[in-house]
Amino acid sequence: MKSDIEIAQEAPKRPIAEIAGAIGIAEDDLIPYGRYIAKVPLDVVERREKAGEGKLILVTAMTPTPKGEGKTTNTIGLGQALARLGKRAMICVREPSLGPCMGLKGGAAGGGFSQVLPMEDINLHFTGDLHAVTMAHNLLAAVVDNHLHHKNRPEIHPRRVVWGRVMDMNDRSLRHTIVGLQGGGANGVMREDGFSITAASEVMAVLCLSRNIGDLKKRLGNIIVGYDDLWKPVTAADMGVSGAMAALLKQAVHPNLVQTVEGTPAFVHGGPFANIAHGCNTLIATRMALKLADYTVTEAGFGADLGAEKFFHIKCRAGGLQPSAAVLVVTRRAYDVHGIENVMKHVDTIRQFNVPVVISINKFADDRDEDLEAIRKACRDRGADAAVTDFRESGGAGGGGLAEKVCELCAAPSELRYLYDLDAGIEEKIRAVATKVYGASGVELTTEAKKNIKQIENLGYGRLPICVAKTPASLTDDPKIPGRPKDFTITVTSARVSAGAGFVVIYTGQIMTMPGLPKEPAALKIDIDEHGTITGLF
Repeated sequence: MKSDIEIAQEAPKRPIAEIAGAIGIAEDDLIPYGRYIAKVPLDVVERREKAGEGKLILVTAMTPTPKGEGKTTNTIGLGQALARLGKRAMICVREPSLGPCMGLKGGAAGGGFSQVLPMEDINLHFTGDLHAVTMAHNLLAAVVDNHLHHKNRPEIHPRRVVWGRVMDMNDRSLRHTIVGLQGGGANGVMREDGFSITAASEVMAVLCLSRNIGDLKKRLGNIIVGYDDLWKPVTAADMGVSGAMAALLKQAVHPNLVQTVEGTPAFVHGGPFANIAHGCNTLIATRMALKLADYTVTEAGFGADLGAEKFFHIKCRAGGLQPSAAVLVVTRRAYDVHGIENVMKHVDTIRQFNVPVVISINKFADDRDEDLEAIRKACRDRGADAAVTDFRESGGAGGGGLAEKVCELCAAPSELRYLYDLDAGIEEKIRAVATKVYGASGVELTTEAKKNIKQIENLGYGRLPICVAKTPASLTDDPKIPGRPKDFTITVTSARVSAGAGFVVIYTGQIMTMPGLPKEPAALKIDIDEHGTITGLF
């Protein structure tokens, strides 16, 4: 069996101008990054503002195992399958982070014959978007510490700074640091600090929820960096640096156009964490794809309890999106851990949003056909339509049946239904998500969480949607509890407003914003020869 990188390197690629032309984008409208990658300027969608929109399809999953269940492969494969049916299809996925790429999960360009190309470039640096986000974030961090050093106004309490630093690599040693050491004050104010991974930066979430550069700049200015002695928030706009941050993101805001192994157009743009952020590609890329294609296939991170819920409540709300269908990815290995009841809970969650759903039983090379058929039968016996797919080994041809089912779902009118109203209190929103999405019997708030929520509401941020940071390994807040548990409570430990992104982060359990490398990181297998050919990337 060929590796992902071998398949990607052997696949023929068309010039990116040809890919763009197939969806109505002129070559002069492109900002080329070599022969096979280009950025598409925002005015391409702005000129089509009054044009109709295609159908939006979300790919999500059951509760996953640590290595993931192939949502990206299914997203790309389904886009290719729709194209094989003669549909004008586009794909929208997130940009890979170097942290997971060098760590446990590997890259995020799909797999086998359902990948976006050029796979090596997309996984390694790509067009520099994540670097730009890193620099914009750390510029603000540097300005904050400089502000403290010079005792500038408005005053920020040194122990109430909430803006740390980021880098695009898994490095557990940097989770907690102390800055301003030595120098008798010459190196700034000594205080506790720390690093998160770039995907966890609020700047990334801002980039992914902005509609245009003006909206981006406004959202950046709303970012809270800390509080004064009276707990009044101090923002990036107060620092006077939001303009410079936006300038650093000037190119990053434009979607990246690439192609799949089968030549289907794809936007690979943005990559926010799926816990403390919403885990979806940029709103700009999605809105652009909807104007350019009849069917747009996109994904959201982790299972439907995290990714789909946030896609509906945060991204769709922010962009006025109306998804026409959802695909729930199920695998034999995740099914063996969690069972049919877990699958059906995620199906029920999606249906609560009034979005029709079909199941994709994603085949791995070592899966037995009879086991997959048994899963399909179990799903159908419980009223959930399902199809076995083999997108990795067969590309778009491995999911023709699923594509036809998706088209049938999209043909029927539906309107997205939210599970909570923005006017509800933050605690009421938490209970709605916990009970309706996770299946919890209730919610417990620690004293710290109650204090945080009261402060957030008093500051005027109570009408924002919530973004629950919870383990992806369980429907509960305990990663060791599989399946579909009953009679459990969700414990909320704290809350923090991401005023720039436009949501309130609700923390449960222990959520790491800076992952660590495994005992044998993927980086140990990656190499390059004297001809520049990369090996070991997956």
